[in-house]
Amino acid sequence: MSATSTLDFDGLIRAGDLVVCGQATAEPLTLTEALMAQAATLPPFRLMLGPVFSETFAPPPPNVSFVSYGVIGNARKLARAGRLDVIPSNYSAFCADFATGRHRADVVLVQLAEAADGQLSAGLSCDYVIDAARRARLVIAEINPDAPFTYGAEWPDDIAIHHRVAARRKPLELPSGAVDDVSRRIAAHAAGLIADGATLQFGVGKIPDAILSSLTHARDLGIHSGLINDAVVDLIERGVVTNARKGIDPGITITNQLIGTQRLYGYAHQNKAVLMRPAAYTHDHGVLRRISKLTAINSALQVGLDGSVNAETLNGVAIGAIGGQLDFVRGANASPGGRAIIALPACGPDGFSRIVAQVDTVTTPRADVDAIVTEWGVAELRGCGLAERARRMIAVAAPQHRDRLAEQARI
Repeated sequence: MSATSTLDFDGLIRAGDLVVCGQATAEPLTLTEALMAQAATLPPFRLMLGPVFSETFAPPPPNVSFVSYGVIGNARKLARAGRLDVIPSNYSAFCADFATGRHRADVVLVQLAEAADGQLSAGLSCDYVIDAARRARLVIAEINPDAPFTYGAEWPDDIAIHHRVAARRKPLELPSGAVDDVSRRIAAHAAGLIADGATLQFGVGKIPDAILSSLTHARDLGIHSGLINDAVVDLIERGVVTNARKGIDPGITITNQLIGTQRLYGYAHQNKAVLMRPAAYTHDHGVLRRISKLTAINSALQVGLDGSVNAETLNGVAIGAIGGQLDFVRGANASPGGRAIIALPACGPDGFSRIVAQVDTVTTPRADVDAIVTEWGVAELRGCGLAERARRMIAVAAPQHRDRLAEQARI
């Protein structure tokens, strides 16, 4: 089937349809931009999103309802406008719900890469879109010659593609942002927790970028993560990441998504040392516990004096996501020599303390917490009682908030 240059969604979208599109850098921009441009003339439908790093969905058309498993990137604009319904779910469970049929898409929009022999690959993301497409009424693929063909994300032969559209845009890129002084100070503390031979998991943002860039001294690191970025290419090229001591998948970088720039995409293209795997593998507890020294690096909006971690809401408003945090924290805790690091600035942008007496929402329970890192140091919480936890958390809070926190803790 040859790819057309345009697509008219009239007659393809039905009233009440659930449309699922590729997330993050795997967003099929030619298709999503066309859908939003035509939305006003289409019957009302729902659109399921993951992280959003484009401007495609702003302003949101009035007849489109948006739903997601979290509020990441520009999805915050939809959430602030009251237009995003959040499903509070672990990313792995969200993916599994498509595999089992609990979530069912009517229409799927996906970006694919095509090899010289005609084989297709989901390229930038080996996620729930593949399982959603298996049960969908209609699958529309954007064939992008600039998307990397990645192994492990090959498009299954049993999933029909009903329409093909030639991409008019290169894949979305997410360059690393400038690392600030607070992130560098956090990274300096976190780096001390990362041993030679550790296998890393991390997310998106200045803090994980700063931590990765601080690891040039480390040896034989491995990668098993929900995503990888350009910083991983730097570490591989420096010989820091070898994947030699992971315990499983020796010599191979394992990821569920690529979130970076063409540098990362070019490195991953037809590279058998980078393997895309579904969340059923990347986030699976039975897999994670077999990895040697799995070191999970995740972020938070708040951490309580008892160690409870909130990565989802502030003042009752959803501005984050559960994502893979709990899966990887528990996996790292079960891994031989593993560490579960929660890294965050001690204060928010307007000066409020992110170390609080009690969190708004519990994403990672206090029973699972290991180490909390801010720019003021490391709070080692595993095995500590509540009074000692409070003392250690106050020690890594911003100095101007410590007296108030001590009064709240009554210590």
